[in-house]
Amino acid sequence: MGFNPHVHALVTEGAIDKFKNWKEVGYIPYDYLRKSWEKVLLGIVQKKFGREPGIKKLINELYRRYPKGFYVHAKTRMRDAKGAAKYIGRYLARPAIAEYRIISYDDRKVKFWYIDHRDEQRKEKEIDAYEFIGKLIMHIPKKHFKMVRRYGIYRRDINKLAQKVVGLYNFLKTKIKSKLKPTTTKKHTWKERLIQSFGKNPIRCPSCKCEMELWVIWHPRYGYIYDAIVGLKKEGEEEDDGQNRQNMGQKHHSISGRSRGQVPSQVSLSELWI
Repeated sequence: MGFNPHVHALVTEGAIDKFKNWKEVGYIPYDYLRKSWEKVLLGIVQKKFGREPGIKKLINELYRRYPKGFYVHAKTRMRDAKGAAKYIGRYLARPAIAEYRIISYDDRKVKFWYIDHRDEQRKEKEIDAYEFIGKLIMHIPKKHFKMVRRYGIYRRDINKLAQKVVGLYNFLKTKIKSKLKPTTTKKHTWKERLIQSFGKNPIRCPSCKCEMELWVIWHPRYGYIYDAIVGLKKEGEEEDDGQNRQNMGQKHHSISGRSRGQVPSQVSLSELWI
């Protein structure tokens, strides 16, 4: 709640060059941020108050006092627009101190806690109620004061252009990745998987060595799993036909498969009859 003027900035990981192409920047050095912020801020002070007495001396003193640049707290990358909006909203709508940080109030004194960023430790402080109110009022912006300003590709006049450029960049990036991505292998059929696992073609006739057509799959516990004949019959005949085949299966415990132009034969795979 002390006097600590600072700026919150959302910085893109890239920019649009003079040819209107998007240039991605995946890494921004922390040391560079500190020195750049110092140079930009003191440059603004020089331009605004350069003729005032003592300003040049003050700027030189600040450069000597902060040789590594002004303090910059670089937050982690924001993954989506919702997270960015939530981050900005905290500083636009909430007060300088959350209510849950106030420990006690006895009509004269206010006791609260805060995190000291110098050592990241929790500290407690008790001050006069009027002083507490004054510290809160200090953070209320003036009427019509703009809390959020947009620069660069966030500017209104080039925001639509930036969206088109970034959208085209993401589209081409996705296309290139899809081209470079190795093609997935074709999925094997159930017959090919059985041949790979057991070295045996499940629908090959052991007598004539011809490949049979799959007609019926029947299991002694679950009954009919697949029936090509039922699929070809009318809906009204399905129930009667299924009952007849169930009775036939209970008597013989086997189902025949018919090869092309050959006599019926059967193949058994671990209680599964085809």
